[in-house]
Amino acid sequence: DYELCEEWVHLYPVPREDLISLHREHLLHLLEKGDVEKALQLLQRIQDPGICLAISEQSLDQHPNLAASHFLADYLTGHFYTNLTTARRNEIQALYIGSKVLLTLPELSRVNYIHLSSKPLLMLEQLLMNMKVDWVAVAVQTLHQLLAGQEIGFTVEDIDNLLSKYAEKALNFPFALKEKRS
Repeated sequence: DYELCEEWVHLYPVPREDLISLHREHLLHLLEKGDVEKALQLLQRIQDPGICLAISEQSLDQHPNLAASHFLADYLTGHFYTNLTTARRNEIQALYIGSKVLLTLPELSRVNYIHLSSKPLLMLEQLLMNMKVDWVAVAVQTLHQLLAGQEIGFTVEDIDNLLSKYAEKALNFPFALKEKRS
């Protein structure tokens, strides 16, 4: 049906908002099915960069599944980096990095942390509080690789400070001295 609608768009004038809506729904449908190749082809067929940007941003704002969010964040930063405001760019890059970290976690556990996908530092802190040390090790390694040369609102130093804070708390053993009684 989407392809038929797309053919009609070439034959008859369609209002810009309806065109964006059609392509957005088609894109989300393809990404929900996991057909990234066809989704990419769809975005490449759109000749107006403004419409393509609007479709991609609106699709991302609808909070699709993890893989779709990752794809859209990557596409937006790769193709429209200069068209985005600094705040929006940081938000999208944080979502990209957060979704990448989520993809390193065991599949069944991702649902517990998906609400933090746009806040990777908070996700790392949650993993530390839940004592998921092995997962934290992989997440930190992934974050170090992804943050090289990027500015998204936090740095490698922020990660190191967070790890230091929790390491200090782990070594803090409060105890009370007991008196020896005869």
